[in-house]
Amino acid sequence: MPDAILHRSALSTPLGRLWLLADTDGHLQAVEWDDHPERLDRFLRQRHRGRAILRDAPLPALDAAFTAYFAGAVRALDRLPLAIGGTPFQQRVWTGLRRIPAGETRSYAALAQAIGCPAAVRAVGLANGSNPLGLVVPCHRVIGSGGNLTGYGGGLERKRWLLAHEAGHAALPEQPARLL
Repeated sequence: MPDAILHRSALSTPLGRLWLLADTDGHLQAVEWDDHPERLDRFLRQRHRGRAILRDAPLPALDAAFTAYFAGAVRALDRLPLAIGGTPFQQRVWTGLRRIPAGETRSYAALAQAIGCPAAVRAVGLANGSNPLGLVVPCHRVIGSGGNLTGYGGGLERKRWLLAHEAGHAALPEQPARLL
């Protein structure tokens, strides 16, 4: 018997194809790059014990928000409905990540401090790396203490692009994105 039915939508982006997984209520559960299927498989095993049924289906509201984000409305993902899961500590870290504004970065140490666990820098890093909702829970906004780019599940080139994209658009007033 399946644990859940998840709707899956593929979205073409400037950085490659992105998979969006949502529950039947439209709450986003996972976001993953097409060239990292192992991360999506791990999510399905951990969250749904491998018993989820995936159905390809359009997710118009989610697709539109991601399209707007890549078109420059970098805050378009801020209010999406999420079904995030995770442990209480992971949820604290992921909430802290969502508080980092587009166009800004924080170090792992600063994030640990912000969630009230200054000694938990490594645990914050592990929670950051296990985030199933990249972009929406913006793990790409976390950098090393010296300002260097550190790991990102989608690769450092994507992280560099995302940070530059957000920095270039964050100061601009949000405009409705034009669909091409």
